[in-house]
Amino acid sequence: MTTATTPKGERRRQALVAAAAELLLEGGFDAVRHRSVASRADLPLASTTYYFESLEDLIARAVEFSGAIELDAMRRRVGEVSHRRRGAEATADLVLDLLVGPDEGDLDARGQLIARYERSVASARHPELREVQLRLRTQLEELLADVLRRSDRVVRPEQLRRLVAVVDGAVVAALIEGHPEPRRPARAGLLDMIDIVAPPVVPNMMPQQLERARQLD
Repeated sequence: MTTATTPKGERRRQALVAAAAELLLEGGFDAVRHRSVASRADLPLASTTYYFESLEDLIARAVEFSGAIELDAMRRRVGEVSHRRRGAEATADLVLDLLVGPDEGDLDARGQLIARYERSVASARHPELREVQLRLRTQLEELLADVLRRSDRVVRPEQLRRLVAVVDGAVVAALIEGHPEPRRPARAGLLDMIDIVAPPVVPNMMPQQLERARQLD
């Protein structure tokens, strides 16, 4: 057993990951440097290169750490959703709870939202991040599908990304424009298409019909 795999080594490694995740949230990727991470974790500078192959490796683990925390919060939210028929507005609000977060006004929530999109954009340049983001996205899509089913909606997997794209586009545009409540324009765009990409299940629909509806574009 090497030092890096001992309980003490694992605690130090996790402390560095958590520190990097905090810095990502506070200042983006430019804030994550060997010295700043080690200082935040209260560990020697050399520890970052001892426990991680590179700074990119550390950042990828920090992104995975942050994403896992967000997904855990989403799972708890989904677990609170009862299974009943919902209209477009109620369904859209549940979807936005996952993709955007609660109503605006919380600076911490806004910072988390910005950090989430920064991670997505950065993954286009960094293969390590791309793999992490793809895994996180798959889990997010599973949670969205669960929410739609609990709202008595037809889930068409190929349409989930269309739904996410509409919300992402509206939120990014709102952030660029300095909109104080990015959720509002995202909600407006989502309401225009929620019944198209995730239509309500027709009462008394046979299982075969439901499966066919799910397969339609």
